[in-house]
Amino acid sequence: MKAFVVEKTEDKEFISEVKDLPIPKCQSKDEIVIKVTYSSLNYKDALSSIGNPGVTRNFPHITGIDVAGTVYETTSTIFKTGERVLVTGYDLGMNTDGGHAQFVKVPASWVARIPDAITEKEIMTFGTAGLTAALSINELISNHIKPESGEILVTGATGGVGSIAVSILSKLGYNVIAISGKSEKYEYLKRIGATEVISREEFLSTSTKPLLAEKYAGVVDTVGGDILAAALKQIKYDGVATCCGLTSSHELNTNVFPFILRGVRLIGIDSVECKLEKKQAAWEKLASRWKINTLTNMTNEISLYEIKEAYEQLLSGKAVGRYVVKISE
Repeated sequence: MKAFVVEKTEDKEFISEVKDLPIPKCQSKDEIVIKVTYSSLNYKDALSSIGNPGVTRNFPHITGIDVAGTVYETTSTIFKTGERVLVTGYDLGMNTDGGHAQFVKVPASWVARIPDAITEKEIMTFGTAGLTAALSINELISNHIKPESGEILVTGATGGVGSIAVSILSKLGYNVIAISGKSEKYEYLKRIGATEVISREEFLSTSTKPLLAEKYAGVVDTVGGDILAAALKQIKYDGVATCCGLTSSHELNTNVFPFILRGVRLIGIDSVECKLEKKQAAWEKLASRWKINTLTNMTNEISLYEIKEAYEQLLSGKAVGRYVVKISE
């Protein structure tokens, strides 16, 4: 099989290329070998490709934290050969070989079924980013944030999670305000559902006060740092912010005023280790009433041989939307 492999050299540098490797085989109970049709690219994949020790320590290594395809071989009683399945999260693509290969072996406990109403390409366009966006939006809805509650702010809106969150929220009837540092992509954000776009600099210009005027009913934050801190100060009474990323910063310098004076809730979102039942429920929503018609507008389809260049775009902050990797028919 062909696979995108990252290797560590003797001088502790990392090189990557598409290589020919043996097809993995089931060797113990409750394993599945998936014949891969599509995968995707995520920021975590890009970090793995440059040897970030917080993501991957075992090399040589196949990247890809998302994978979709059909069951090729299995020792599980839950799945049968030929079923359409996907895996996102857990250890896939971290220290377990990932989905950027024609075949991948995983524990059956990681595997979800692909709903009938969605294709492998579509579900990989969503991928971990779409799952994270869906889990974030679900928290807003579960906490009674409705379209009539007010505007929803989405940070890092041109990224994978942000783009999908903008589109889903718009489809559900929410008034979405997007933040982006890419002025040339404002029209793109409006095409996928944002009613207004604010520059990162403008948003941060009034953030020094301990509390700002109430503006947003909810926030889907994908970047962390000062942008999340400024957003918290502007959430309406009883509002909700979800947090799933740290591309701006892993630190959060804020105060308690939004929480104790306005009852604001900050909810962390993890799509990696959350229960499989929760993931499956989110996939069902993404395949039905949350399925968006803007997927093609945010999708860049590439091959295994184009992954390296796409990683450079992700790591330099120039990527827009989602990269979907076509592996095989």
